[in-house]
Amino acid sequence: MSARAKWKENPMANYGKIKSYDSSSGTGSITPEKGGDALRFKKADLQQEGQMPKVDQRFSYETSEVDGGRKHAVNLQHQQGESSEQEKQARAQEG
Repeated sequence: MSARAKWKENPMANYGKIKSYDSSSGTGSITPEKGGDALRFKKADLQQEGQMPKVDQRFSYETSEVDGGRKHAVNLQHQQGESSEQEKQARAQEG
């Protein structure tokens, strides 16, 4: 059942890394891991409100067509497992 619940949360999940984020305008872009052009997103599309996305953070997202058919990233969710692993590796290298 947990696999089914996971599917319901993110049925069409894509993954990418934050390319840019402008906190004053509340907009940014994410580069898909599978390749292709960066997709725009808005602060309202972030699932963890209160957290500012940082360049190179990995997020899952879905796509939605807006503005006459252009794809945008929506329902962005920070993938915390990878960033903590990267932090551990960085600390080990400093060490």
